[in-house]
Amino acid sequence: MAFQGSDKYYLNPELELIVNMALQMDKPLLLTGEPGTGKTQLAFEISRSLQMPLEVLRAKSTIKGEEVCYVQDTVLRLNDARFGTENTGRDVNNFFDYVVWGPIGRAFRSPERVVLLLDEIDKTESDVQDNLLDVLDEKQFTIREVNQVVQATHPPLIIITSNAKRELSDPFLRRCFCHHLAFPDRSEMVEIVRLHYPEIDDTLLDTALGLFYELRAAGFEKAPATSELLDWLQALENSGLKPGVPDKIPFIGSLLKRSEDLLAYRRSGLQSRRRQW
Repeated sequence: MAFQGSDKYYLNPELELIVNMALQMDKPLLLTGEPGTGKTQLAFEISRSLQMPLEVLRAKSTIKGEEVCYVQDTVLRLNDARFGTENTGRDVNNFFDYVVWGPIGRAFRSPERVVLLLDEIDKTESDVQDNLLDVLDEKQFTIREVNQVVQATHPPLIIITSNAKRELSDPFLRRCFCHHLAFPDRSEMVEIVRLHYPEIDDTLLDTALGLFYELRAAGFEKAPATSELLDWLQALENSGLKPGVPDKIPFIGSLLKRSEDLLAYRRSGLQSRRRQW
C-alpha cells in the first residue's frame, strides 16, 4: 500500500517518500507549514485514494487529552439511574453503555486501518500534547474507570498538522516524522492548478499566477495561499473574465481575507494599476 498523489493532490517526491515511510513504519507524521499549503488535505486524499476510513480531531485550546480517546456520559447515566432504562437497551450497571468514543478511541477500535488526523495540534496546551505522547507511541490507552487497556487493532496512519502557533515539545517531536510543507514555487503551482482545472486557459493561468505571487510578495499580514488561489481561479472561470480587458484585480476578496490587508491593498496603489483581464 503506497500513496502516490491523487487527481486532486500534487505530491512532490520528498513528501511522497516520507508519507509512505510513515505508512510502513506506523509512525506519526507531523506536517508544518503556513495555512493553505495542503497539510489537512493530504490526510483526506490519502484516505480517499487508499480507501481508508478517516477519523478527525479538530484541535482547540479547551480540549482535554482524555476526551480525544473517550468520555463517559455521566449525565445520561444519572438520568437512566433515576428514570430507568426501559426500551433504551442500556444497562446502568454497564459502564460501556455510557462511553462516547473520541477520534483516537474510534481509530484504535476500528476493524480496519484508518487515517487519524490530529488537525492543528499546536492549538492545544502542552500538557495535552504530553498526554498524547504515550498514546500515539504505544497505540494504546487505559480507561481509568474500569482499568481496561484499549490497544489499536490496526495501528492507524497518524497525520498531525501544525501552523506553528505554539512550539511543540521535544519529546512530542521525537516521536514523529516531521516534514515542512514549503509554499509551492510557480512551476509546482502550475501542476497543482492543473489538477483542479485541467482545461484552464494558459494565458489566464499565467496572468493569474503573476498577480498572485505579486500579492504574496507585497507583505500582507495574511498572504493568499493555495486554497485562496484555487477559489479565485474558479471565480474567474465562472465569471467568464478573460485577459485583454483592462481592469483592477477582480474578486480581490477571494485572495485577501483580512480587513487590514484589504485596506493596505487599496492604499498601496495596486488596486489602481491597470491589469490585463
